Amino acid sequence: MLDDFDNALTQNRSYLLRVARLQLRDVALAEDVVQDTLAAALAARASFTGKSTIKTWLTGILKHKIVDAIRRKQREPVAASTLTEEADLEDFEGLFRDNGAWQAPPSDWGDPERALAQQEFMSIMDFCLEKLPPKTARVFMMREVMELTSEEICKELAISANNLWVILYRARMSLRECLEINWFSGRAQG
Repeated sequence: MLDDFDNALTQNRSYLLRVARLQLRDVALAEDVVQDTLAAALAARASFTGKSTIKTWLTGILKHKIVDAIRRKQREPVAASTLTEEADLEDFEGLFRDNGAWQAPPSDWGDPERALAQQEFMSIMDFCLEKLPPKTARVFMMREVMELTSEEICKELAISANNLWVILYRARMSLRECLEINWFSGRAQG
C-alpha cells in the first residue's frame, strides 16, 4: 500500500515530466531525468522536512538533474548563428513608440499569482512554450525555471550576454502574446 509520500511522488510525476520535456526537448532523456529525480527523492526521503511542498522539493531536485543532463548532453556549443536568427527584434518594433513606451499597453492580466495555481493556465503556458522556437524555449527555461545565472547560460550555450537578453526578450514577448490570445482574452470574455 502506498503512503502519502509515495502518492505525492506519483501525483507530481506528470508535472516533472512536462518541465523536463520542455527544457530538454528530448522525451527519452526527460523520462530518464524524471526517474533519476524520483529515485533521488526516495533515497532522500528522510531529509524532506516539510518546510516546502513536496512539489517544490521535487522541482529543486529536478533542476539539478536537468542541469547535469544538459552538461552531459552539451559537449558541443550551440551554433551562435542559429540563436542569433531567433533573436531578430524587428517583429516587435511595432509594439513600441519612438520614446520606448508601449503603443498599446498590455491588457490587465488580473491576478497572475492565482492564475499560476490553476491547472488550465499551466496547460496554456505549456502550449505557449511549445510554440516557441526550440532554442529560444530552452534559453527561457534555463533562466526562468532552472534559475541559472546569465553567466551560466552564456557559458553553456557559448553566446554573448547581449544575445541572451535578446533571446529572453523575444521569448517573453512571444509568451505574452500567446497568453493574451489563449488565456487572458478568453477569461475576459467568459
